[in-house]
Amino acid sequence: MPILTTEKLIIALKELSDYMANPDEGFKNLMFSAQNSNAWFTIDEVQRSLNALHKMLNQQDLETWFQDITITDTPKKVGLILAGNIPLVGFHDVLSVISTGNIALIKLSSSDDKLLPALLAQLVIIEPQLAEHIVYVDRLKDFDAVIATGSNNTSRYFDFYFGKVPNIIRKNRNSIAVLNGQESPAEISLLGHDIFDYFGLGCRNVSKLFIPEDYDIKDFFEPLESFKEIINHFKYNNNYDYNKSIYLVNMAEHYDNGFLLLKADAGMASPLAVLFYERYKSIDDVAEKLKAEEENIQCVVSNIPFELKTDVQAFGKSQSPKLWDYADNVNTIAFLKTI
Repeated sequence: MPILTTEKLIIALKELSDYMANPDEGFKNLMFSAQNSNAWFTIDEVQRSLNALHKMLNQQDLETWFQDITITDTPKKVGLILAGNIPLVGFHDVLSVISTGNIALIKLSSSDDKLLPALLAQLVIIEPQLAEHIVYVDRLKDFDAVIATGSNNTSRYFDFYFGKVPNIIRKNRNSIAVLNGQESPAEISLLGHDIFDYFGLGCRNVSKLFIPEDYDIKDFFEPLESFKEIINHFKYNNNYDYNKSIYLVNMAEHYDNGFLLLKADAGMASPLAVLFYERYKSIDDVAEKLKAEEENIQCVVSNIPFELKTDVQAFGKSQSPKLWDYADNVNTIAFLKTI
């Protein structure tokens, strides 16, 4: 198998980035097909994912990222069990494997089995040498390592089957926002993207809000009005109606702005169309809670400079990770060097 070079990969990925910014008619038609197969994958949300990946694969960041990458001359077969909660969510895992010269054995999610193959096919057109590094499988076998993404339940299954080989096994994670009460309406509006982009289905979507003890909820709700059209999506609306009914029947105290339910709860993982919140007296108390929950947090959105292993992102940035913002804060490239 010919050896890939960093230079070839950077050129190919930059060209793929340009393609993402302006996909051809074939890919645009596929976006409609994906939407018909999975109602969560609306044209707008697929385009959002493409835009995020386009920004991720910029020349400067690619050059920076590849400084830490050594392309192996003895490729290993890395099994990838991909998630399908948001469009193209598995792209970064595939990218990490092929960028290190290894072979990606890809087990697609049935929720996202059209877009990623088409995007990778375009990458192979750009750099044909990558064809030997991308293999689709219905069942993983003959692998040297595994990267599997799933839920807390499926992680036990993954541990059982893949525990004897080098692995990264990802579980449920959620993202948290912390307000200090001094945020402008514009900043809260940006936070709306962290909450509502991809309908809140991603692990980088904010599901829990920490607010000061005397915080006025209207200061949070009013800047979010621009996101109200989300309620017109029937699947999101179904979740909103269901959770609202549960709270009303149980007489559970909550706030409701017509498209988002805000409920006081110590939990970190809220149901879809619900945002848990918790009031705090001291920011030090919040910092302690975040540190205690670090293994369950994907990222924190805040203006407050917390010292955490977890990413701390500015408002509106949780869904625009850099190449080095690895899922679960586990460096995929460093892991691949060890196999």
